Amino acid sequence: MTSLPDTAAPPAAPPAGHAFSHEEAGYQQGLKSRHIQMIAVGGAIGTGLFLGAAQRLHTAGPALAVVYLVAGIFAFFVIRAMGELVVHRPSTGSFVSYSREFMGEKAAFFAGWMYFLNWSTSGIADVTAAAIYVKYFWPDTPQWLPALVALAVVLVVNLVSVKLFGEMEFWFALVKVLAIVGFLIVGIVVLISRHQVDGHTTGPSLIFNHGGFFPMGVLAALTILQGVVFAYAGIEMVGVTAGEAKDPRKAVPKAINSIGWRIAIFYIGSVLLLVMLLPYTVYSPGTSPFVTFLSKLGVPGAGGIMDLVILTAALSSVNSGLYSTGRILKSLSAAGSAPKFVGRISRRGVPYGGILLTAAIYLIGIVLNLVVPDDAFEIALEFSAVGIIAMWSMIMIAHLAMQRKAKRGELQRPSYRLPGAPYTNYITIAFLVAVLGLSLFNGLAGKILIFSLPGIALLVVGGWFAVRGRVKRIAAERAAAQPTPTT
Repeated sequence: MTSLPDTAAPPAAPPAGHAFSHEEAGYQQGLKSRHIQMIAVGGAIGTGLFLGAAQRLHTAGPALAVVYLVAGIFAFFVIRAMGELVVHRPSTGSFVSYSREFMGEKAAFFAGWMYFLNWSTSGIADVTAAAIYVKYFWPDTPQWLPALVALAVVLVVNLVSVKLFGEMEFWFALVKVLAIVGFLIVGIVVLISRHQVDGHTTGPSLIFNHGGFFPMGVLAALTILQGVVFAYAGIEMVGVTAGEAKDPRKAVPKAINSIGWRIAIFYIGSVLLLVMLLPYTVYSPGTSPFVTFLSKLGVPGAGGIMDLVILTAALSSVNSGLYSTGRILKSLSAAGSAPKFVGRISRRGVPYGGILLTAAIYLIGIVLNLVVPDDAFEIALEFSAVGIIAMWSMIMIAHLAMQRKAKRGELQRPSYRLPGAPYTNYITIAFLVAVLGLSLFNGLAGKILIFSLPGIALLVVGGWFAVRGRVKRIAAERAAAQPTPTT
């Protein structure tokens, strides 16, 4: 997962009056390079690693490391394609704006609302997860109260300014990085010293003495692919920051280039260490594998410390969801594909309409999770995964469309490019379709998702027919307002 050398200078920025300049109206460049770097890190590390790895270790054993590697390669292809699109034209509308530019308003409508589906459903889970982890410290607190407080705090941060969002995400990401680095250091020291943990001698023998890398078979490894893709969800958010970053053509590629080795160290390295420190059978679903190891090692307060880290990861996800959907919904609204309200932006450059709509969905989720069974929670995560798959696919398809335009001589591709394109585009799209198909093996929630796909498609098609008249009218008005080029 190395990057290609970039020798040529990036293309010049589009002129202020270019066809998509209206999408950036009102925004402020409040994100610094360090913010972009840590947002990229934060997107690559979340509850999918800190908590979700336990369930996947239980299901597939050490094969989880292989699955993280495979999915990580495709995640890197997606984010690298996004990076090329960003260098071509930085935009807060991100892949929605690129879908609009290269494939038209229908594609932008689909990409934007599927992204909203992703964050609105995953956010429901993260807000409630934050409440659950707060209850570790105050067990008698009603679950709805910390969920409401967590949402309120993150909402206020997002509504104040993009700079405050960047600072909050910077510190959230730093906590996650320090937690992972701390575990890696402790784990490596224990491994090198051949120290016994819970009566087990550490080392590679723990892998091979318990069935090898695929103790449950290859099919078990394949069935966890969707959950692993969900764990990587959020890495694309670095592209959404481009329109509010200072010098995005330098900051965004720099952040993207570092994602590859971070995935390798944080995900693959952590799993390999976990299965060499304890047999994979020791890790149980519902308990962070890092807590399990540190507790078996005898580290005092390990559970409380890791619960605090997982709480941070959940809050970070809610923070990111409000930020990114606010920008995406504004881009949709500017074209007429979303209600006017979600396109409103404050004097501080905050698209508060879209942020408030997402917060309202999260609030509904808090109420629902007080009365619905656990299966409904899993179903929400499944629907979030289909949003991720659709959105990643649209990034790759938009990138393909850009390549075709470049071949026709209609634009010049930047020097910062997706390696192996267009073949890496096709392989990645095929991989994402296969991951979606594997939902059939994900129990009741997966089957509900598959059988709901026609309904989702019908809603998207119906939604497009409902707004297409307004979209065409706005496009015509905007085209008429464009200055006539002089010869």
